[in-house]
Amino acid sequence: MKKFLTLAFAATTALSSPLLAQAAPPESARLRDAALTDDLAWEITEGLTTEIGPRKAGSDAEARARDWAVAKLKALGFANVRVETFEVPYWERGDASAEIVAPFPQPLTLAALGNSGGTGPKGLKAELVGFDSLAALEAADPASIKGKIVFVTHRMAAAQDGSHYGPVGQIRRIGPSIASQKGAAAILIRSIGTDEHRNPHTGSQDWKDGAAPIPALALANPDADQLERVLKRGQPVTIALRVTAKMAGKRTSGNVIAEVPGRDPSLPIVLVGGHLDSWDQGTGAIDDAAGVAITTAAAKRIMDAGQPLRTIRVVWFGSEEIGLFGGVDYREKHKEEKHHFLAESDFGADRIWRFQTSVADAALPAMKPIAAALAPLGIVQGGKNGDASGSDISEIQKLGIPVLALSQDGTRYFDLHHTPDDTLDKVDPAQLRQNVAAWTAMLAVAANDSTDYGPVPPRK
Repeated sequence: MKKFLTLAFAATTALSSPLLAQAAPPESARLRDAALTDDLAWEITEGLTTEIGPRKAGSDAEARARDWAVAKLKALGFANVRVETFEVPYWERGDASAEIVAPFPQPLTLAALGNSGGTGPKGLKAELVGFDSLAALEAADPASIKGKIVFVTHRMAAAQDGSHYGPVGQIRRIGPSIASQKGAAAILIRSIGTDEHRNPHTGSQDWKDGAAPIPALALANPDADQLERVLKRGQPVTIALRVTAKMAGKRTSGNVIAEVPGRDPSLPIVLVGGHLDSWDQGTGAIDDAAGVAITTAAAKRIMDAGQPLRTIRVVWFGSEEIGLFGGVDYREKHKEEKHHFLAESDFGADRIWRFQTSVADAALPAMKPIAAALAPLGIVQGGKNGDASGSDISEIQKLGIPVLALSQDGTRYFDLHHTPDDTLDKVDPAQLRQNVAAWTAMLAVAANDSTDYGPVPPRK
């Protein structure tokens, strides 16, 4: 908590700097500063995680969350609140257990990955073969894998920008398909996370190129450490698994949409949001109740201050965790509409430290007032123009729409991501307010800017 108080003090001190205050557009500065005392984002995060809890894509809980979101957005005064539904494949987690049978019998803590196959009621028992990277698995002779349980380990480092997640996450995303194609009976991976807790990290993976579903599970990181040590003893290792996960047809999901109507409805709209669904192990507080709460609270502040020039559309995307289904559905249903820019909050609730852009070069001067409004919060403009993106909005970017990104500090994000520890107590109210202040400042400038931020090349 001392760290959080220090951050809050630093933000308050920065706001008192006359040079920075003068650099920011006056109205955006006023709204930004007021947002530092606003607890609407906390109210939304607390309500969604308490009254709904986990919201797995396609589940009854996700449906209840859509109803909850509609009621909340209407009560807050947003216009045109509605749900746009679509169908998704539904996966049932079931139960999963594992143990080392030999040479040193003991249980293992693990969780099934999305779309994992099952073992059947009797389970399976097989020899384990270990790999220290995805590349090593890819290079392995299928004859060394056929009928065995594959184990792939790694070391994921914590980083402020979360940059290790992309490459290391490939172990989860495509490792099961590679193992299946080489004839493995099942695959275990070290959790894609940076913690040392006995909490396995779940997450999505899809069966590529016709790979047959096999049991695919993530070990808690201490258990992965243990399995590494056992393998280093040089004796054959036998694992017993029982997994009841299965696919269960199609279910309904949907995007919840609300708007702040602009003064000029002919202008391209601003889209902001996060995703409503979560994995089922925790209550989805940082991933991503906080994200929808932050963007909604900021849009509410803009709405209450008077009608913006452009319409602001708030989207609580459905079924992001299992494959960006909400982003794809939005893209297809709204591809004829003009969008000024896209922005998404989906990286927890710790303080925002960086502002990034994917806009036309001619629009870069228009980014300066936004950067000036953000600077008193300790936010720097960085990265290469063109790098800004998000999860669901990455699908919409394929239409060639500009993006503004406010990057949260991700140093501890992958300690919690997709684990039972993703709960409300991990959200710090002071840092959450800083997020809302940053989003409010950005929207106050950008939603009232008549400058075109595009055109930009479609994202591949």
